Amino acid sequence: MGKVKFNFSAGPAVLPEAVLKEAAQAVVDCGGTGLSILCMSHRGGTYEALHMEALANLRDLLRVPDDFAILLLQGGATQQFSQVAMNLAQGKPADYTLTGQWAEGAFKEAGKVAAVRVAADSRKVQPARVPLASEIKVGADAAYLHITTNETVDGIQWTSLPDSPVPLVADMSSDIMSRDIPWNRFSLVYAGAQKNLGPAGVTVVIVRKDVAEKAPSALPAMLRYQTHVEKDSLHNTPPCFSIYVLALVTRWVKAQGGVAVLEQRNRAKAAKLYAAIDGSGFYRGTADKAYRSIMNVTYRLPNEDLEKTFVKEAEAAGLSGLKGHRVVGGLRASIYNAMPESGVDALIQFMKDFQGRHS
Repeated sequence: MGKVKFNFSAGPAVLPEAVLKEAAQAVVDCGGTGLSILCMSHRGGTYEALHMEALANLRDLLRVPDDFAILLLQGGATQQFSQVAMNLAQGKPADYTLTGQWAEGAFKEAGKVAAVRVAADSRKVQPARVPLASEIKVGADAAYLHITTNETVDGIQWTSLPDSPVPLVADMSSDIMSRDIPWNRFSLVYAGAQKNLGPAGVTVVIVRKDVAEKAPSALPAMLRYQTHVEKDSLHNTPPCFSIYVLALVTRWVKAQGGVAVLEQRNRAKAAKLYAAIDGSGFYRGTADKAYRSIMNVTYRLPNEDLEKTFVKEAEAAGLSGLKGHRVVGGLRASIYNAMPESGVDALIQFMKDFQGRHS
């Protein structure tokens, strides 16, 4: 087996080592049952207990109120781009803030099934940032206002929620479980698991129960949130392995001390890495400092040839996944919950060494 690398990929992303080891064992024998987690029935007692644990742990860690339902769905956040509008728009227009690639994707997909409007557009602003409060125009007739709380491509994050006369809906795929969520501001949040929650294959949707109940009954069963509310996300065979690993990750988060502890760690990791970039005179951050993401740190080198060399040499040094998104280029270090501080330290040291060789 080769040397294990630090994984800075934006997703599927790093998972805690303890989780990986336990999941690896469960592929052969889950909890001493003599059955693989990949093969056991989703209607059996062993899996059902794990499924319900995942739901209970999410509610506890994220402090989800009782008037919200937690759903474990499939299709990724990308399916939620249209499913949200199918369930919530109900003949009303929906307003969207356009902050980057993922917000734009949500807007376009929702527009196929509902009337959508642009409440604000900061995609062309440089350095990258989310819209200012004065730039956001939300109609009082809107069914909801949609935001993407963290844009992985551009490395920007909403540091505070926008004021809105209508309920908020948020794609939190890349920063869920990294900070507290003010549930009184939201109707629904959703997140693909493959950043902070587990492997790809399961999508967490947290929806106010009264909102789910009002969705059109004509929707296909699998696309109607209420179907999954009523069946605890067991209407059909769920992505059992992904949910099992989600349960393991929530156990790990609890063992670390919860979301507040992880938020402190994440802010410290990000501050250290941004300080190394800003103080180098060689690397250049691409996001507005007021809106920098603590999950995805984006930066550039003096030219693209150096960036290619950096990625190649970093990979050889055991630092994987640092190439920026193909749309914007550059470099990107994703430092989600499971990225240890030692990984960030190793990256900073490599950056210093690389600068010494190439500046």
